[in-house]
Amino acid sequence: MTVTHESVPGWSEPSAAERLALLNRTKSVAMVGVSANAARPSNFVATYLLSSSADFQVYFVNPMVEEILGQPCYASLAELPEVPDMVNVFRRSEDLPEVAEEAVAIGSQSFWAQLGLWNVEAATTAINAGMDVVMDRCLKIEHARFHGGLHLAGFDTGVIDSRIRS
Repeated sequence: MTVTHESVPGWSEPSAAERLALLNRTKSVAMVGVSANAARPSNFVATYLLSSSADFQVYFVNPMVEEILGQPCYASLAELPEVPDMVNVFRRSEDLPEVAEEAVAIGSQSFWAQLGLWNVEAATTAINAGMDVVMDRCLKIEHARFHGGLHLAGFDTGVIDSRIRS
């Protein structure tokens, strides 16, 4: 899938060091749009976050189901028992502005749009509220990259490099 990366005024993609710092200061994550379907990427990421060394308090936001992976689901960010440090989004790109507004309204510190998701309006909303913003990156892959877990739950790479192999 090709994602159009329109520029976002006043924002540049966080460097690897900035993404690592963000992950290290994050203690709680709300996953918006997480699916109960084990074949969906959001379920895969949720499984990783619950079973890895991620050590996050993970909340699921999906108004269509009551529970996923044994964890309760909440209908909205406002219904969570605490304000999550990070809002991690698995919704369509056109839905991101609404989620960003909800994240700002509850006082989250960061807005993370999953791999394949990019929305200038959502990013601008979050940036104007002083939030850290990451778009078009997978939280699981980024966490695993920095914490030695790319081999866990689906990425048995052994080595991370940029060489093309034939």
